Amino acid sequence: MGSTVGLHNYTSTNQSGVPSSGIENVHEQAGKQYLLMLDGRALDRECLASALEDHELGMSVVAMGSIEEWRMKKGAAPPLAAILFNLGGRKVTDHGIADEIRHISSEFKSVPVVILADTEDLGQILTALECGARGYIPTSVGIDVCVEAINLAAAGGIFVPASSVLSMRHLIGSGSRDTQPLTGMFTLRQAEVAQALRRGKANKIIAYELNLRESTVKVHIRNIMKKLKASNRTEVAYKVNDLFAEGALAEE
Repeated sequence: MGSTVGLHNYTSTNQSGVPSSGIENVHEQAGKQYLLMLDGRALDRECLASALEDHELGMSVVAMGSIEEWRMKKGAAPPLAAILFNLGGRKVTDHGIADEIRHISSEFKSVPVVILADTEDLGQILTALECGARGYIPTSVGIDVCVEAINLAAAGGIFVPASSVLSMRHLIGSGSRDTQPLTGMFTLRQAEVAQALRRGKANKIIAYELNLRESTVKVHIRNIMKKLKASNRTEVAYKVNDLFAEGALAEE
């Protein structure tokens, strides 16, 4: 099949570059949409690329080991409909991953970037979307769902797993109740940090959970201490507890 030839000619297993037969095959299929799949694991990317095409993805797959490899060969490459960035067991919050998603999303502004990863953690999904991704597919879904998600992104939509949307709804409801007594004194972000201090969480944990730099958390803590006229984080926790107690009395 022509699409299969195109797939094998664009995988990164051939270190000498894209063969001329692959370029000719691309020109023969002018006007056809292409998915760029990024995955550093050769066997995984080739198997997934083949599976996507076999399940009526509606576009041919260009499988590359990295975006750097694509940049070197893109002069002879077809126009892209979407980019699938397979993280595997890595997380968006791992070192350098979020920055790479931002750079890819910025470079390919008109092409949606979809993340494929093993984790379904809501924080990871939100971070990916904040970095510019237009979809997040957990590897727990089947190939048919993966195909639909890619096509949705290519059509201008955003895909997130339904389980994460339900979790988000729960968190929004509980979060608004948890921070309500603090909203009169603090910004929303300060209220979230203050609530974390109340629960005795360390700065590193707060930074991870709120997707902030640890230095930013320290700035928020200093501002909270000023507003509460507290001299240390333990005193902050006591005073925040008092605010919650006052809020409970007011509700009664």
